[in-house]
Amino acid sequence: MSSQRDVKDRIDSVKNIRQITRAMEMVAAARLRRAEQRIQALRPYADALRRMTRQAAEAADNVPNIPILSERDDQHTVGLLLVTGDRGLAGAFNSQILRAGTRAAAEDEAEGRSVVWYASGRRGVSSLTFRGLDVAGAYTGFTDRPAFADARAISSDLMTAYVDEKVDRVEIFYNGYISPLSQEVRRETLLPLQEASILGEDEAAEEDDADQRALV
Repeated sequence: MSSQRDVKDRIDSVKNIRQITRAMEMVAAARLRRAEQRIQALRPYADALRRMTRQAAEAADNVPNIPILSERDDQHTVGLLLVTGDRGLAGAFNSQILRAGTRAAAEDEAEGRSVVWYASGRRGVSSLTFRGLDVAGAYTGFTDRPAFADARAISSDLMTAYVDEKVDRVEIFYNGYISPLSQEVRRETLLPLQEASILGEDEAAEEDDADQRALV
């Protein structure tokens, strides 16, 4: 039977755990707010980059011998890039990307295409390796504060693989942020550039309407 002293010690221990949990919650909330602010600040730049890329692809239609614009009649190999986090304990954040990627790979293989794997984030790399899959490109250690140099390293490897005809198409799987509790898995084509999901139809229509209103 527990003594009064044991009960008091247990109550004190629970209080200490509650204080630590509250402190961790406050730190997590502050980090989430900063992350949301960075997302909001970067969205105009991301939208502008998409528009510039789409316009460049359209303008380059008549320019011959640009490797990333050349479409392959027969696509035998597909490169799949999974964008995950470096850490776990994030609910479905990482697992839903892995499920979407492996489901797409199964579809490609069923149609006779082979798959080359690329993964950004330790969770994606470790999960693919655990499944016995060979990861051609593994990129880790920067998910907390990604920089342009990190994106450039990934894109350089993907473009080289496409130009060298190691892959005939490149697709990316990532989480589109909706709210702290909700992310949407997005699948986009990166290469060839003519097939790339540079801008959604709805966004393009909104831009055209905005341009027309500006001219009135």
